Amino acid sequence: MSRVVVTGGAGYIGSHAVRALVDAGHAVAVLDDLSAGHEQSLPESVPLVRAAIHDTEAVRRVLADHRADAVMHFAAWLAVGESVQKPIDYYQNNVVGTLSVLEAMRAAGVRRFVFSSTCAVYGEPARVPIVESLDTRPINAYGETKLAIERALPHLERAHGLRWMALRYFNAAGAHPDGTIGEDHAHEIHLIPLAIRAATGGPSLKVFGEDYPTPDGTCLRDYIHVCDLAEAHLCALAALENGAPSSSYNIGSGTPQSVRAVIDTVGRVVGTPVAWEVAPRRPGDPAVLYAASDRAQAELKWTPRYAELDVIVRHAWRWHSGHPRGYLVPDRR
Repeated sequence: MSRVVVTGGAGYIGSHAVRALVDAGHAVAVLDDLSAGHEQSLPESVPLVRAAIHDTEAVRRVLADHRADAVMHFAAWLAVGESVQKPIDYYQNNVVGTLSVLEAMRAAGVRRFVFSSTCAVYGEPARVPIVESLDTRPINAYGETKLAIERALPHLERAHGLRWMALRYFNAAGAHPDGTIGEDHAHEIHLIPLAIRAATGGPSLKVFGEDYPTPDGTCLRDYIHVCDLAEAHLCALAALENGAPSSSYNIGSGTPQSVRAVIDTVGRVVGTPVAWEVAPRRPGDPAVLYAASDRAQAELKWTPRYAELDVIVRHAWRWHSGHPRGYLVPDRR
């Protein structure tokens, strides 16, 4: 078993990866500045160091104190629209901050790195399903910052022996099946939690365009259960431990779902209709985006367990119905 430091481990995807690591018997420590994460999302047994990834010495100390042999790196800003408005901030956080983590790893002699990347590196793909061999042509700063790190990693491997896996996520969704951890963002931008809010008395959901060349006129996207995403990180770590070559992989369900299908599913699961209204298309929104994850399944031995949209929404609803105010409970310390 590995000793793993998880940066951004108190965030949505990071906390599910932490839970999966602990359940698999790995020794885990988390570094998170809690600017977006929640201390309450972590198991009692997992030590939390509250520090920024830009503090290279703090990261190095955590790696040394934990005697880490691997890092899973989730700490990043992720709002595509915001990245267009604040590109400098995104480069500072996602590129400079990640390079700080990588420098700390070099100094501490840690040589395994699992990187949280994104399907945004593809931009508007020439065809679907998206395979890893397609050109990477991001159309926003968020995708560019993730691709910048992917492009840096082979150089660090040649110079310092770093071995790495970059996982290109599609639309992370859902929550842990037991309802104890889930998605709680201060400024929510994701469709399923916004639809749940709209079905439970919150603001009407905005649907950005209903005139796309798709069966119901709304965009088609690939929703991947957050626990399946977490499991992909464990598979990537195991592959590195077993000597697999460094590589980038798509992590998605492979099944496109329309915005209308999500709305209908949320309404059925929650038991009340989702209030929604049509808004103008957003610039750069492709009509269809979904993954081919065959390589990850074949080479990482990863298989999604919760691929059905109904299951994803039911797990999300279990979390939201049990935490109507999110993680607004006393800290565990």
